[in-house]
Amino acid sequence: MSDRFFSSQPITVERVTLDGPEAHHLLHVMRAKVGERVTLFDGSGAEFDAEIVMCNRADVEVRVDARRDVDRELKFDLVVGVSLPKGDRQKWLVEKLTELGVAELVPLETERGVAQSTDSALERLERSVIEAAKQCGRNRLMRVAKPQAWAEWACAEEVESNTRRFIAHPDGVSIATLDLAAPRATRLAIGSEGGFTSAEVSTAVAAGWQSVNLGERILRVETAAVALAAVVALAARP
Repeated sequence: MSDRFFSSQPITVERVTLDGPEAHHLLHVMRAKVGERVTLFDGSGAEFDAEIVMCNRADVEVRVDARRDVDRELKFDLVVGVSLPKGDRQKWLVEKLTELGVAELVPLETERGVAQSTDSALERLERSVIEAAKQCGRNRLMRVAKPQAWAEWACAEEVESNTRRFIAHPDGVSIATLDLAAPRATRLAIGSEGGFTSAEVSTAVAAGWQSVNLGERILRVETAAVALAAVVALAARP
């Protein structure tokens, strides 16, 4: 079981109070006791060695002894836009993208999209990011953006000119044929179960996106997103 815990407040003082889900995990799952050691992170990129000094009914107080800057991030910015699947498949998707080092997940509103990204749903996804970061050792959290309309995101003008942009589509070139060794900022786009429409693909291509395919088999949304992110993340040289 992980001994890493997330502080929702920046850790800038010696004493830190953990509450909410983190305190519940410590108190009722791990049965934490005064004197036990834990590792904290606050999303800043650092880890903190700490000791439990007080266990209350709904919170836990720890004393921070040391800070370590530990970088486990990719050497380039990887952003994944996905027309989210339904139900628990969203949580699985978020967990795996977090493990792969994706910097940001953007829920996309597409013509064939089936899932509605409500505020409560986004909050659940953000909690899944925290849990996955605790498990995989990331000290920065993958961002979960507000939902964006496909055309708006695909044609965004603020994207730097050297950013690679790949849209998953069966008629695209095989991702395996591309040289992805250079650690360049990258955006990936994955459509809904029915895929992007022809018009949506045309919008992307006109905006400079490259259409790529992931093989002969039809993949579910979350499988395609994780597979494409994994290929790009693992192909880049350190």
